[in-house]
Amino acid sequence: MKYISLMGATGSIGTQTLDIIREHPGEFRLIALSVGRNIDLTRKIIKEFNPDLVSTSERSAAKALEAEFPDITFTYGQEGLIEVAVYHKAQILVNAVSGSVGLTPTLQAIKERKTIAIANKETLVTAGHLVMEEAKRNEVSLLPVDSEHSAIFQALQGEQHKNIEKLILTASGGSFRDRTRQELENVTVKEALNHPNWSMGAKITIDSATMMNKGLEVIEAHWLFSMDYDKIDVLLHKESIIHSMIEFHDSSIIAQLGTPDMRVPIQYALTYPDRLPLPTANRLSLSEIGNLHFQKMDMNRFRCLRFAYEAGKEGGTMPTVLNAANEAAVAAFLEGKATFLQIEDLIERALSIHKNIKNPGFTEIQEVDKETRKYINSLL
Repeated sequence: MKYISLMGATGSIGTQTLDIIREHPGEFRLIALSVGRNIDLTRKIIKEFNPDLVSTSERSAAKALEAEFPDITFTYGQEGLIEVAVYHKAQILVNAVSGSVGLTPTLQAIKERKTIAIANKETLVTAGHLVMEEAKRNEVSLLPVDSEHSAIFQALQGEQHKNIEKLILTASGGSFRDRTRQELENVTVKEALNHPNWSMGAKITIDSATMMNKGLEVIEAHWLFSMDYDKIDVLLHKESIIHSMIEFHDSSIIAQLGTPDMRVPIQYALTYPDRLPLPTANRLSLSEIGNLHFQKMDMNRFRCLRFAYEAGKEGGTMPTVLNAANEAAVAAFLEGKATFLQIEDLIERALSIHKNIKNPGFTEIQEVDKETRKYINSLL
């Protein structure tokens, strides 16, 4: 049996991770978890899975739950996240939180030599060089949970890295893939959150609509697979059936296909190098689908994707600025303080004024992240 710590248990990836644990009670046990502000759902999770350790975002919630469940240890805040990440009984940490808040706990878990199932792309975007260096030093595996990176990881099994010509990430195009830039001027939050293929959290759904999500995935792929940015392509694929592909230097292309279901890559990360059945997954029938469509990405239409490539190639603290500015701008849009197209403008302004630090340490990354958010809020 594998013992699992789960950061972000009440979010989209978190609840689907619980589905996998529920599906295979003899294979996994949820031993520690962190949650946000959904305390009603947290109570249900505690009653069902009976973990040893639970961290909440706020002290008051931890104290209230502690009174209800005296046999369970409760903690809270950033320190609580770290406690969950490094919990001594856990073998695998599933990082399913949203945003750069996942960075410090992940680094601490790597130092404790936990296997990391990573769904939190911001960790690698913000400080990829530090995370990968620490993982190599401690001989820790980072197993991708994002469907695109899981697809590449699966397609690489039995292959040699030296034979890769390029990675091809597929993109659904998000909520507004068929709209012109002029048609985006007055779109609402409700419209932006209506993703055509996937059921995800609010922040990642907005990122999908701006194509920043794919930009962050490009940077993540650079770190996970040690691949130059010039060898990472993005292809618009509306059906989300091919999750990503690898082209090898002999011209062969290997793709991973499946219906849009995040439980599949989550389960693969938890069971690797083995596979378990997933009876509740929808089976792919290509004859029913009939056609698959592909289209070259328009970097002028999807400016955030261009920003990500540029920031990634520049390196240093530029990806940190990209991520922090995006998180702040998306939050402003969700709160009605900025328009949809202003998300791009705010990110561009933050990138344009930043003086890049080429090889930043952890403290410098934290400071740049903080200052970038402060700058975006000052513009608002």
